[in-house]
Amino acid sequence: MAAVHYSAVSHRYPGADSLAVDSLELDIADGEFIVLVGPSGCGKSTSLRMLAGLESVESGHIDIGGVDVTSLAPRARDVAMVFQNYALYPNMTVGDNMGFALRNAGMSKADTAVRVLEAAKMLELEPLLDRKPGKLSGGQRQRVAMGRAIVRQPKVFCMDEPLSNLDAKLRVSTRAQIAGLQKRLGTTTVYVTHDQVEAMTMGDRVAVLQAGKLQQVAAPRELYDNPVNTFVAGFIGSPGMNLLDAPVIDGAAVIGGVRMPAPTSDARVTIGIRPEGWDLVGEGVGSVSVAVELVEELGAESFLYGAPPLGSDWSAQSGRLAVRVDRKLAVGLAQTVRVVPKLDEVFFFSSSTGERL
Repeated sequence: MAAVHYSAVSHRYPGADSLAVDSLELDIADGEFIVLVGPSGCGKSTSLRMLAGLESVESGHIDIGGVDVTSLAPRARDVAMVFQNYALYPNMTVGDNMGFALRNAGMSKADTAVRVLEAAKMLELEPLLDRKPGKLSGGQRQRVAMGRAIVRQPKVFCMDEPLSNLDAKLRVSTRAQIAGLQKRLGTTTVYVTHDQVEAMTMGDRVAVLQAGKLQQVAAPRELYDNPVNTFVAGFIGSPGMNLLDAPVIDGAAVIGGVRMPAPTSDARVTIGIRPEGWDLVGEGVGSVSVAVELVEELGAESFLYGAPPLGSDWSAQSGRLAVRVDRKLAVGLAQTVRVVPKLDEVFFFSSSTGERL
């Protein structure tokens, strides 16, 4: 086990005008489970692959356990990689796949068998040790890939979207298994995903990236409650935060019939309100009307989606608002509801920079 430190690390792919990863500064504690999350092309997988030695570092350096590994070959870094496609050898049994790296490193057959059996017990793979990957389900193959990493007892696990090939139900159960296993092993883990729900439910901390730049790194609850800019606010949460462009009039941001004291003298401001940050109200002034275009029923709760009234001097960046309501509330399409924001749950961001005010 070991701490990991990215120090101003950058990477540029050949022929590219812009950096894929731009001056990444990130400290990962010994034994921590950290998740890198962001949209496609944000640099999260490149950051992971630089740690594993599979991509070069253009500038900066990477330390593992206090040792600069920037120029070391992948096999010299004591890092175990779990890939999206599992990368299992089809002609080998489960046991042989799990023990291959150990035998290749010169470990005896007996010691390899002990390591493989220990990992198989952890992952409930004992009955499958003599099968070949072609006879396994996607979830079983994923556990074999995990087992192959575990037997090496590395300093760091690197996991690149290992659950993306699984169906939705299996992803939920498997991510819980991976998180629980990591706690038992205590191995420093860097996990990449584009799924913010997966990130929020697995990581001790979550690092959000966009266009190669680190936007924010924090515990999941901190990210949700205190986003530093509009990108993090809109990306974290399902649905994401409502981001509303509104005028500032006489010191207050105005949406519909609602005035909110604004911490800026700019002519316009971006207001952030989570879907659960609204209260439904009856007819009257001091509220916002929303024409319902979509009702999303999720069982325990429902979400209403609707556009601001035509001709409004404020707008939603996504084009429509999301409002969470009690599942027992019956609301039909084309119905208009009136809502007011909970003032203690309103966020303000700069309209020009997107930074939190």
